[in-house]
Amino acid sequence: MTNHHKPGTWQPGASFQRRPAASATNSSATKVEPSHPAPPLPDPDRGSDAAPTNALRVSAFNCDALAEVEPHALGLTYEFLAAPEGDPYSVTIAFEGRRTGVKHQPRPGDRFTLSTTVEKVLPGSGRVAVTTRVPDVTPGSWHVVARPSVHPIGSDRKPSGGARPVLPRLAGGSAEGSTGWAPVIAQKAPGVLLGSWAGLVGLGAGVGLIVQAILAGLLGLPVFGVFLVSVLASLIGLVGAKVYYLAVYPAARRQPLNGGGMCIQGFVIGAAVGLIVGALAVGVEIGSLLDITAPPLMFGMMIGRFGCFFSGCCVGRPTASRWGLWSSDRRLGVRRIPTQLFESALAATIGAIALAVLVTAGLPELGGTIFIGALAAYVLGRQLLLPLRAESSKTQHGRAITLAGAAIVLLAAIVVAIITYAS
Repeated sequence: MTNHHKPGTWQPGASFQRRPAASATNSSATKVEPSHPAPPLPDPDRGSDAAPTNALRVSAFNCDALAEVEPHALGLTYEFLAAPEGDPYSVTIAFEGRRTGVKHQPRPGDRFTLSTTVEKVLPGSGRVAVTTRVPDVTPGSWHVVARPSVHPIGSDRKPSGGARPVLPRLAGGSAEGSTGWAPVIAQKAPGVLLGSWAGLVGLGAGVGLIVQAILAGLLGLPVFGVFLVSVLASLIGLVGAKVYYLAVYPAARRQPLNGGGMCIQGFVIGAAVGLIVGALAVGVEIGSLLDITAPPLMFGMMIGRFGCFFSGCCVGRPTASRWGLWSSDRRLGVRRIPTQLFESALAATIGAIALAVLVTAGLPELGGTIFIGALAAYVLGRQLLLPLRAESSKTQHGRAITLAGAAIVLLAAIVVAIITYAS
């Protein structure tokens, strides 16, 4: 989905500052007062006196503490139903807005025009919600009009023959609402629960630490030492997750460090390094500590992936299948392949198998076998799920190499575990 807007774009790294109060002594600028306030923008389908329609709505965020904190933005969501049948098509929504209650000549920040395009709408996919944000607007109340237009995919080409495809007609919409603090407006969209990622990832970490402490007690490892090392390793893992994300997505380096964006690969690498160093510090056998970490790590990811689902990250491709689930990537809400939930089920299965092995057979003689096998199984399953994601692969051969490597490591870990436990 592409966006085009005027005026300039708000950069996520912009500083946040309070808007100063208007000064009565600052009278150097000449104000042009119109004889009467400018009329509201007309509704495209129902006339200028029509009430706001349900097709368009403005994101709401009411917080007095942040009411005057900049930057401000306006969040807009236009909803429609996909055609029940036919060929895929694209939809462009043109937005036009005007700040209400303006008694002077409108300035650049008092009006905007913006368009956003859904490149491919799948017939039969049901409800579609398109969310966009308007940065650099004057805080206050706004009246916005949306005018959708439908186009066949490849409409810039001349038809090779036959009749043009029959396209659905979408109604326009209008809405009124207020601006909000831009970092929050950037996250708000239908189907997205604010704070769900942090809450569920934190819950997953807590569950993982509890499971690990129970395993440490059952298998004769020092519970307090293991707990302390694991907490520190988790903090190191968070740093690793952020560093890995910034390395993979260079454009994110312009955003604030406390913004969203972490990768599970970086967390696992950082946490593993922390566990190894911590095990040496407290005198715990490294392999044993890694092995009892495998089930809690998987259970933590099982819960954390629900946070991804409800926060709009790691989304699956849009689908018209009845097995798809409606979710959003914070821009396009549509029925999708629930890849986050598939990955959650994968982690739960691997964690349950690793837990069953440790509880029934104890720690392997060759420490680290369970951890390496569980991690290889997760990487293998994750690579098989990646083609179902909306985001395409960044390398041409990386996935094939990772698949082959993970399969070899998993097979080797299984063979070693069988030999170790059988002897």
